[in-house]
This record gives sequence, structure tokens and C-alpha cells, in this order.
Amino acid sequence: MKKLILMLMLMAPIATFAQKFGKVNTQTIMQSLPEISKINGELEAQAKQYENDLKSMQDELKRQSDAYDKGKSTMNATAQQQKEQELQQLYQKIQQTYQDNQQALQKGQQEKMQPVVAKVRDAIENVGKTGGYTYIFEEGVAVYTGTNVEDVTSKVQAEISKVK
Repeated sequence: MKKLILMLMLMAPIATFAQKFGKVNTQTIMQSLPEISKINGELEAQAKQYENDLKSMQDELKRQSDAYDKGKSTMNATAQQQKEQELQQLYQKIQQTYQDNQQALQKGQQEKMQPVVAKVRDAIENVGKTGGYTYIFEEGVAVYTGTNVEDVTSKVQAEISKVK
């Protein structure tokens, strides 16, 4: 029994050395992909369109508010109240449009990025399998990285290039 325990203790370091670890910087990989600049351009164009729409709505609110302020003294109480409600509704519509636009941009980003993220994950998995890695960590996540950890970022980029 003592010999078995001794043998297991001696084999433990060997099992540790048999493991292969890698690290990858997915941010570097993502930034190097041409799809990302296309997606960013599309999202920026959409955001600009949303911004222009909101600007025109805000200009309309300002125009109506200024007109109300000028004509307020000639309006009766009912007309004043009705116009104030209209202005409040327009303000709320602007706020709701802003929130809807933000949600639409986030959803669009997620939808457009999903295939790219899947492509990078597949490449990391292929590098892991072909390289015999036990683990591949995202760079910057590990608290400590020893000398036996290999940076596989360039291998993943090469794997993605093969897929094109």
C-alpha cells in the first residue's frame, strides 16, 4: 500500500507536466477581422440615423414649446392644459424613441456579432484540439501565468484565415 501511494505521488508531477495550457487574446483577434469593421460601420450608420431622427423630434418639441410660450397669454385654461399635455406626450415619445433605439442597436450588435464570435470560438476549439491543449484561457483573466503557457492568439488567427 505504501508503494502504491509513493508511486502515485511520484506520478502526480508527471501528469501535471503532460497538461498543455494556452492563452488567447480574443480582442486582438476580433479587431483584426474585416467583418468587425463592416459591422461597426453598419452600427454607426444606424446610430447616426437614430440620432438624426431624435434631433428632428427634439427640434419639433422646441418649436412647439416656443410657440406655446409665445401664445400662452392669449389661451384659455383648457387650451393651455391641452397644449401642455401635447408637449408632455411629445417629450415622452422622444424618451421612448431613445430607449427603443438603444435596444435596437444592442440587439443589432448582438445579432451581427454572434456569427463572428462563433467563428472565433470554433477556431479556438480547433487550435485546442489540434494542439493538444488541456485549457486555453482568455489573456488577462488568469491571476498567474507560468512559463509553460503558450500564447495561441496567432494560431487562432491562422485557423480563422484557413476557414475563409
